[in-house]
Amino acid sequence: QVQLVESGGGLVQAGGSLTLSCAASGTIFSINAMGWFRQAPGKEREFVAHLSWRTDSAYVTDSVKGRFTISRDNAKNTVYLQMNSLKPEDTAVYYCAALTQSALKYNYWGQGTQVTVSS
Repeated sequence: QVQLVESGGGLVQAGGSLTLSCAASGTIFSINAMGWFRQAPGKEREFVAHLSWRTDSAYVTDSVKGRFTISRDNAKNTVYLQMNSLKPEDTAVYYCAALTQSALKYNYWGQGTQVTVSS
């Protein structure tokens, strides 16, 4: 079992920055990758960023490219999402997720943290 706890959400003005954190605990050794997703009101959850724990390869969705960065602190088993130049359309609940060995898709999820960007 993997437990994920997000933090760092909040209210920010357009053009501002926030950093989200996701601390993983439990069977850390089983994690192959971690990622961030978001869900805006009335919309489906969408992929934001992915980071392989095996290769450290990372990528983000096109709509946040150049503005968001995913990274991790191995010692803290924590993944971060640095969000710069925030836009009102970035407003959503952000979820951290983990993909474990033998899983075909993300199979552990955090509780979510609200990010609100005011115009």
